[in-house]
Amino acid sequence: MHRKFGRVLGAGCAVVVSSALMAVLGGGYGPLPALGPALAPGQGVWSSATVGTSPTDETLRLPGMHRPATVSFDAGGFAAITAATDDDLFLAQGYVTARFRLTQLDLARRLGSGRLAELNGPAQLESDRFELRLGLLRTARAQWADTPRDSPAGRALLAYARGVNARLSELAADDQWPEIYQLTGARPAQWTPVDSLVVQGLLTQQLDFSTVPLDYALLWRTLGPERTMAWFPVQPVTKTAEQPYDLGPDPKLPPEPFAVPDANAAPPDEAPAQTTPGSAPPAMTPETATTLLTTVREQPVNTQHLHPNSNAWAANGPLVAGGGAVLAGDPHLPLSLPSYWFQVRLRSPGYDVAGGSVPGMPAVVIGRNAHVSWSITNAQTQATLYYVERTDPSRPGQYYWRGAWRDMEQARYTIDVRGGDPVPLTVDLTVHGPVMTVNDQRVSVTWMGNYPSPGLASLLSLNRASDFTEFHAALRDWRAPALNFVYADGGGNIGAVSAGYVPQVPEGVRQWLPMPGTGEADPVGTIPFSALPLVYNPPGHVVASTNQRSVGPDYPYYLGTSLDFDPGYRQSVILADLQAGQPNTTEDVTDLQADVTDSLAARLVPALLTALGDRRSPAADLLRGWDHTMREDSPAASVWFTFLRTYLRLVFQPWWEAYDVPVKTDPWVFDLSTMPAPLREALEQWTLHDPDNSAFTPPGGPPRDAATVMRAAFDEAVAELSSRLGPDPSTWAWGRSHQREIPSLTGTPGLGYGPYAADGDPWTVDAAVGGMTADFGPSWRMVVAWQGGEADALAIYPAGQSENPSSPLYDNLIPRWRRDEYLPLDGGPESALWTLEPAR
Repeated sequence: MHRKFGRVLGAGCAVVVSSALMAVLGGGYGPLPALGPALAPGQGVWSSATVGTSPTDETLRLPGMHRPATVSFDAGGFAAITAATDDDLFLAQGYVTARFRLTQLDLARRLGSGRLAELNGPAQLESDRFELRLGLLRTARAQWADTPRDSPAGRALLAYARGVNARLSELAADDQWPEIYQLTGARPAQWTPVDSLVVQGLLTQQLDFSTVPLDYALLWRTLGPERTMAWFPVQPVTKTAEQPYDLGPDPKLPPEPFAVPDANAAPPDEAPAQTTPGSAPPAMTPETATTLLTTVREQPVNTQHLHPNSNAWAANGPLVAGGGAVLAGDPHLPLSLPSYWFQVRLRSPGYDVAGGSVPGMPAVVIGRNAHVSWSITNAQTQATLYYVERTDPSRPGQYYWRGAWRDMEQARYTIDVRGGDPVPLTVDLTVHGPVMTVNDQRVSVTWMGNYPSPGLASLLSLNRASDFTEFHAALRDWRAPALNFVYADGGGNIGAVSAGYVPQVPEGVRQWLPMPGTGEADPVGTIPFSALPLVYNPPGHVVASTNQRSVGPDYPYYLGTSLDFDPGYRQSVILADLQAGQPNTTEDVTDLQADVTDSLAARLVPALLTALGDRRSPAADLLRGWDHTMREDSPAASVWFTFLRTYLRLVFQPWWEAYDVPVKTDPWVFDLSTMPAPLREALEQWTLHDPDNSAFTPPGGPPRDAATVMRAAFDEAVAELSSRLGPDPSTWAWGRSHQREIPSLTGTPGLGYGPYAADGDPWTVDAAVGGMTADFGPSWRMVVAWQGGEADALAIYPAGQSENPSSPLYDNLIPRWRRDEYLPLDGGPESALWTLEPAR
């Protein structure tokens, strides 16, 4: 994918958005001086008196502790917390996380709360405006207001905040703040439960907030409706993309009303007022779509959902050596130092769970307890709806809805700006949500992330679940982001649950396009929880989720379009491998997580070789003997990938030019060099089953078929590789063109890892996404093998527990991750012990 300045590839659970901020800080924008020197290991942004070394034995007295607790560390820095009460457990989790990731915590909440400008000045005003308009802070406040203080979630949030604040008190007492605060004079505010819920909102925004309807609006206006829906259809066009885990049948139930109101929408007052004859607003203009797309794309890439991400699968019975069950999960997120995960084990009277936690939130997001294990993938369903409001210049501050003119509600903010005057902001709210544009057309956004979600309560219940019934019940109130939860337990059972709001609109309304805001296209509810995709102990003994459609074509509800879902290449490799014959060992499963077979190559390379006929050349001979794996030492991999990119360009570029598709408005979707998934699917389908499709013939050009274009693409690819890598195809190793890197969140040279020659491509199981220097992929790998009710759990992630570059725990796990090696999920032998005692 294309890089943008300030991008330190974002995504990844709740804290991902801090990366874009830190990249800006590293460059020195606005009144804040450049922090490059301050980012140096041992004395920079991340440093404080105690985080630059490995843990040693300590006795600590923490305010709010009720009884003593311990934190055991192994040599890798993994923390195992044992507490006598659940409240003390989460207090300790907050404290330990803040000891290792304080700056990350603070920057995440600042971004989600619209408070970057107070740290870095006017350069961050647009980010603050966008986040305050979208409303994560309003949603977090509404969720906290609805959370009973004595509920498990309420108590966990309060306790976690006390733990973070205990760390803040230590730093204030010793004046040992990380350098970013010394340079700016700013100080982290006390942590609150609302801050943790803002972090939860950032997770949702990164995984669920999209601009797909805006992209369709521009494609509709340029390519035309027929061509748009043929090339970017709702349902997939290939069998590869139709590999659901829920095989149905699926009776249609009425949509279920939303359980809570949108925290960022005006209440829907049904009483007509100032009624006048009305009409629907005009369709969204290209200018409005362009303005809004540009606004979104100018935000940190981390705050938008741009990639399908993650693998998770489970197998049992005859597919597992020795019987039992096995679970594997590897969320594909940005690779970053520090990591977006913090590995921890939590033990108290109510909990015994280990896995990956998200800094800023209590509990474990992905992991296992004594009975069950789980991992997650993005469900990829459409969660963002765009409404064009009918307004009138003679009625300022009003909009027309359901037969009446209504006053927009308003939320007002004052944005503090470092080095400048405070800036006021007024956000207009309609029944559909916040108004995100202020030009000639007002566009409101209905986003599922703005419905307060008791996601933490669900996570806490997952952390305690003892069987699939409890696991499934725990997800009933999960609202956003929509996720697939893949499951395996000690009884040898496996399953998958899709959970989250999937909005439905009246029949006949195209919700993948911007819709009229006058009432006739309003959401009528969400898919009922009982009708969401679900599977338990399937007869094939395997369930896999790779962001593909989780249901078949007869599913009676709208989920999204081909722009939302993965085309199924990873799914094909995983299912074929697991069902190949011999029962799978743990080693087989870890090997599969590292698999770099390109299943699209396995389909199209034979067609290419047929098109080449008897032509003999060293490059073609490389493909004839190739096993379709994207190994870094494979020259055939270079030939294939360069050919595919050229083939797609030669087919579609003439149409893009003829119809003036606005590539620069949204290169993530419109730039052909990114090989958008729907176009790859279409190209596969036409090449194999419709080689005379009219798309191969450019507008006004001579007739062409698939074979003609493939031969031309192959010749161009060979010429390009010869020019770039030399005349000898045997030297065209994939790693000469394709690399990975793990950048620092600061973007500062020397604090990241790599780049280095690497295996994989964007649709291999071991995914490498982000262009020819990939920085998006398996951010966490986990395998849990269950035998006789006991779990053998392994994990690895490409970073370390500490955010401080001077710490030996900063990047110590990367070499193992590169070698596809794992460590015990529960941690190894104890190397240090903290004793936490109540403050006197």
